[in-house]
Parts: sequence; structure tokens; C-alpha cells
Amino acid sequence: MSVSPVVPHHIAIVMDGNGRWATRRFLPRLAGHKQGVDSLRRCARACVQRGVGVLTVFAFSSENWNRPADEVSGLMELLAMALAREVPQLKKDGVRLHFVGERAGLSTKVRDGLAQAEAATAENTGLVLNVCFNYGGRWDIAQAAASLAARGEVITEASLHGAMGMAHVPDPDLVIRTGGEMRISNFLLWQAAYSEFFFSDRLWPDFDESALDEAIAAFSSRERRFGKTSEQILSAHPHPMPG
Repeated sequence: MSVSPVVPHHIAIVMDGNGRWATRRFLPRLAGHKQGVDSLRRCARACVQRGVGVLTVFAFSSENWNRPADEVSGLMELLAMALAREVPQLKKDGVRLHFVGERAGLSTKVRDGLAQAEAATAENTGLVLNVCFNYGGRWDIAQAAASLAARGEVITEASLHGAMGMAHVPDPDLVIRTGGEMRISNFLLWQAAYSEFFFSDRLWPDFDESALDEAIAAFSSRERRFGKTSEQILSAHPHPMPG
């Protein structure tokens, strides 16, 4: 009898490979990003179907401002269009949107769009979709420490965690990176301390339900010890399930 895989509660994804996907097809890089939005829609729906509680995606890093100006401006316009097109359906599907990142450097139009999207889905109780936009893991740690210092609060692991941009959800169980690269790229540096990692050679626009299932199956086969020994895990759970 087959055993159902253990589904991670929180999956985080570095959606890498949009530009390369387009270049290989002799298309402008922005065409790859547009295809990436479709892939994100498909992935979010698959996560809902599989019982994932939280999906966090790396949409635009604080380092991405260094890309060509036309690509950056195109990404900003793509975000505005995607919000207008996707938010009504996300609201209907019960998905709650959160945008995590520095908003001070964004245009008023983009900031307003993010706030409106969050407000429109604030009452939803289904999948939590965190979109890390103008985000960096080092920025997140630094801004949390600065906010605590400004309030005169003692900086501890617990207080720092509570001041970070992802304090509203538990840490990711599984971090997936597409596109064949094997690095974290300043994504969730604090929160991924005990995450399992899965690296896929597929470019993000090609990451489909079967690829997600492959990542979940790999996660399910691993023993998560959180610093303990295998013997301690076994004694605490005499009949453990994988994962």
C-alpha cells in the first residue's frame, strides 16, 4: 500500500529562469516574466489542491534594481497588470496576499496597488501567498533590528523574529529554487535556518504540477532533526512518518 507524501505546510520558491526561458526562444526577457506569472498562478492553485498552507515566492529582489532599466520598468508594469488581473480571482479562491519588502523605493502607483491587493484579500482564510517584492534577507534582518532599537526593545532571537517581514507565518519547511542554480541569493536568510532545500533544473515557466510533486516527494523522504539525533527523533515518535 502506497503512503501519501508528507506535504510541507510552508513552501518558499526562488522563481529563477524567466529570462533564460525567453532568451532560448528568441523572445524579449519580459516575455519570460509574463510566462512566469502564469506559472505562479498554476503553482498556487496546485498548492491549494495539495493542502499547502503558505506559499512564499521571490518576485523581485533588492538587487534586481541593477538589471537593465527597461527590464525593471517592464517588471513594474507587469506587476501592476498582474494585480489588476489576478486579485479578483485570488479573492474568490480564498487566497490571502501579503507583500514583503521595502516599499519606500517603489512608485506611488505600485505602493497603492500592493496595499489595495492586500486589503482586498485580507479576510480570506485559505492559502497565504507571500510575494517578496523589493526584498532581501539582509534587509529584513537589518530593518527588524533597527525597528527594535528605535523602540528601545531588547534584541533577542524571539523579538527579532517578531519584527521581521514574515512574522505572520511559520518558517518555510521547504525552499525550492528553479533554473538549475544552487544558491539562496539573499532569500529568507533568517527563516530558512532549518528548511529543506530542493533544486530543480527546470526554468520557472516550465515548473508545473509534476515538478511540484517531485519536490514534495523529496521533502517527504527526508528526516528533519532540527539539531537532534535520529535516535531522539525515533524515541519521540516511535512510528514516524517520512519528512
